[in-house]
Amino acid sequence: MRIAVCQVSARVGERAKNGERLEAVIREAASGGIEAAGSGGANVIVIPELANTGYSFTSREELEEFAEIAELAESSTLTAWHQLARELDIVLVGGFAERGLDGDFYNSSAIVDATGVRAVYRKAHLWDAEKLIFAQGNDLPPVVDTAFGRIGLMICYDIEFPEWVREVSLRGADLLCCPVNWPRALHPASEKPSEVIKVQALASMNRIFIAIADRALADRGQEWSGASIIVDPDGFPLTTLAPGSDNIFYADVDLTLARDKDINAHNNVLADRRTDLYQHIEGLV
Repeated sequence: MRIAVCQVSARVGERAKNGERLEAVIREAASGGIEAAGSGGANVIVIPELANTGYSFTSREELEEFAEIAELAESSTLTAWHQLARELDIVLVGGFAERGLDGDFYNSSAIVDATGVRAVYRKAHLWDAEKLIFAQGNDLPPVVDTAFGRIGLMICYDIEFPEWVREVSLRGADLLCCPVNWPRALHPASEKPSEVIKVQALASMNRIFIAIADRALADRGQEWSGASIIVDPDGFPLTTLAPGSDNIFYADVDLTLARDKDINAHNNVLADRRTDLYQHIEGLV
């Protein structure tokens, strides 16, 4: 099967334009686009964090205009994504601003396929000023059986907590999809962004595929890394970084490879864990 991660720009206050841009890029990814000509379209498509709204909200009051209840009947965004997933026969993973029935706002993402919304996840680890606007999610990241494999879901900063990624791996995820907005940060010219290095390590440590869809360009002066990437269970990139512009990156994968946790004849990344010791380490749990 084929994965596509869509590095696409979005701006606060331009919801209609954001929606049009997302639909166009999703359709292109599902058709295979120019770069994948002759190879077929993507089966699983990932778009960035808060993809439909932009990211750089200044207040909860501003966010209120854009947040949607995570029900198909009441969410124009999720309804549109479901229609695309059904028409194109894809699994679509993307971020949106959620208005909870409890009155709080959440930085959320959804897994949507032809049958509807399969899972909604609320970001549990909030980054920087997100803590002033969004409420924390309190549920484990979902793992969903889809027509193309077992897909786990988390958002941006979540992936920097190794125990969170390990938890998804233990529940059998073949592929971890992660919509992100990675702020551009200084790093040596010869090096990748540190977030990419962490993702490669986490993929290898858990022997799973990881697909990262980062945002492109800038939003209200905040520049993004544009570090979308797909990584295999050995931790090696299947795509090349191309920061600075909208783009789609494709990888052809066999997700069942992620179900083999053996490193060699004598070592297994999950079976070798010494949980009898870890539970006694102060501060670990």
